[in-house]
Amino acid sequence: MMSTPIKPLADRVVAVREVAQTKTASGIYLPEASKEKPVMAKVVAVGPDVKTLKIGDRIVYKEYATTDLKIDNTEYLVVKEEDVLATLA
Repeated sequence: MMSTPIKPLADRVVAVREVAQTKTASGIYLPEASKEKPVMAKVVAVGPDVKTLKIGDRIVYKEYATTDLKIDNTEYLVVKEEDVLATLA
C-alpha cells in the first residue's frame, strides 16, 4: 500500500494516474504526441465521507474533474467521488 502525503477531505479521493500505453495490442509503438492522457487511476487515499471506493481500487473518472498535484516526483489527482464513473476489475 502506497503512503500519501495528502489527506482528502469530505467525499474526495486521492489517486495516482496510470501510465499511458506506449504500445498497442498488436505491437505498434505509439509516438509521444499521439498518446492521450489516461482517465484511469489507482486510489491511494479516501476522505471520510466516501461511501463506495476504497484504497487500491482502479477507477475511471471524468477527464476535467480533477485537481492535479505533484509532490516528491509523484503526480496525484484529487477527485470527488461523484466524478468517478466506474471501477475496474
